[in-house]
Amino acid sequence: MTKHIIVNQEQLELAFSIRKTVFVDEQHCPIEDEFDSFDDLTSPCTHVLVYYNEKPVGTGRVRQVEGKAKLERICLLKEYRKHGLGKEIIALLEEIAREMGCVRALLHGQTHAEGFYEKLGYVTTSDVFKEDGIPHVKMEKTFQ
Repeated sequence: MTKHIIVNQEQLELAFSIRKTVFVDEQHCPIEDEFDSFDDLTSPCTHVLVYYNEKPVGTGRVRQVEGKAKLERICLLKEYRKHGLGKEIIALLEEIAREMGCVRALLHGQTHAEGFYEKLGYVTTSDVFKEDGIPHVKMEKTFQ
């Protein structure tokens, strides 16, 4: 397993392909809601890729929102879940967040993944809400 910050358009397209597979094809999110103005190498956002046996299998991104790091678009291809790779994506995004000077992170986690984020130190700070038709909760973590 290796993890990298995305630095070129080819890598970004690999991340988009993973996101389309997970969010659009698997979870039925509208494609027009999945991709936004932060999906660009020049945006104030850092995208990452995780590889397993040299194959890109997971992605996520982080940007600063009101002084906090907002972790977004975190996903893994279905066959690569439950192998600790999601934890690696979060670790890299948190490392980037610290380098940006953030001491807190937030995310909108799907409710089925709430326990996963709790194990990584995130605390639920909202009631359940729908995002793209999927139940989510807002979660936050303070870095030590």
